[in-house]
Amino acid sequence: MARNDHRTRSEIEVLTFGCRLNAYESEIMKDQAKAAGLASLEDGTILVNTCAVTAEAVRQARQAIRKARRQNPDARIIVSGCAAQTEPATFGDMPEVDLVIGNHDKLKASAYRALPDFGVNSTEKVRVNDIMSVRETAAHMVDTMDGRARAFIQVQNGCDHRCTFCIIPFGRGNSRSVPAGVVVEQAQRLVDNGFLEIVLTGVDTTSWGNDLPGKPTLGTLVRSILDRVPDLPRLRLSSIDSIEVDEVLADVIATESRFMPHLHLSLQHGDDLILKRMKRRHSREDSIRFCQEMRSRRPDIIFGADLIAGFPTETDAMFENTLSIIDACDLTHLHVFPFSPREGTPAARMPQLERSTIKQRAALLRRRGEVAFKDHLRSLEGKTVNVLVERNSSGHSEQFTPVRIDGSVEINAGIVSTRIVGQDGRTAIGHPVVMNSDTANAPMLGAA
Repeated sequence: MARNDHRTRSEIEVLTFGCRLNAYESEIMKDQAKAAGLASLEDGTILVNTCAVTAEAVRQARQAIRKARRQNPDARIIVSGCAAQTEPATFGDMPEVDLVIGNHDKLKASAYRALPDFGVNSTEKVRVNDIMSVRETAAHMVDTMDGRARAFIQVQNGCDHRCTFCIIPFGRGNSRSVPAGVVVEQAQRLVDNGFLEIVLTGVDTTSWGNDLPGKPTLGTLVRSILDRVPDLPRLRLSSIDSIEVDEVLADVIATESRFMPHLHLSLQHGDDLILKRMKRRHSREDSIRFCQEMRSRRPDIIFGADLIAGFPTETDAMFENTLSIIDACDLTHLHVFPFSPREGTPAARMPQLERSTIKQRAALLRRRGEVAFKDHLRSLEGKTVNVLVERNSSGHSEQFTPVRIDGSVEINAGIVSTRIVGQDGRTAIGHPVVMNSDTANAPMLGAA
């Protein structure tokens, strides 16, 4: 969970759970709540942007809401996000909550005017619409991202696929794309505001364009941004589905130096039968082939992946196939999820594994991932990387590797050429190669 810990009396605090898209949308929520006048409430406002990907994520959100009420007994607490969309009664029944709004309406100032203080009866505090009726994704602009050197652009929302384990389509609705021209305009504005890196994000980012006239591909969008915003130094994608990568995008990844050499893949599993039961659209061999082909075209590229441990019917041999795909794809950054049945999904009705087995397998995956990441850190020693500094002389390299820069002065902004001299198991450690006086102690990029 991310949060803004600098709220003072009558300001707006946001508690964010889940994905990068939620982090982006939390900034919009704050702006829209301010536009609705909530910053003027004497006792403050707390927005909770929930995640529905696992039952644990829902539990954590409820726990955070209770804690927020204890610490802020008179504040207004408004809950939204995917879990609020899929389980509105879960949050509406909490006495700590003043208002529950849907995942689409959370991006509208009008939704925040529905607080009881603004004339709505307290018994009507759940305001969640039919997310499947939403047909467009608004082109919201976030000029700054609090405390960050990179900015995110939401290019897509929703999902047309129905993976058997996933509740997210019912929290986000069907796939909707932001038109390319609007995305390019946002990218230029962010660069004009001082950002040096932009991340394109969505729920199913590689499906971008399927609902637009002419069905443009994500590759054409990425190519347009790089061509039409030539002063953008670094561009990334959030999690992608490799089976949907089009030829133009593959060419950009392979040949464009401003496109960062790190892809996070939505693999989920390494066994073909489990992938079929998940209703995924790729096979084990598809994933391995994609990683091998992209690495042959761009040798410095590295891959992260989402992996689920303990999916229903998973045998020891099937699990071993997930363990082995870490090496087969040479994965470096892992997001491991213990399977969590979500009510309303087909996987919740399948034969379940014991929770102890699921936890054990998740722990094995995480340990294997830690070994892979440490191997990656060691492989960087003696090499020079370019680090986008985010705060306190720390940031991320082109491969999204965390790097701490040790030097005589603190660096707070910029892209710094850094020679890696060591690592601590979690972060690469380096010394600046070239640094001018404008880089040292510069203000945080994108800060107001």
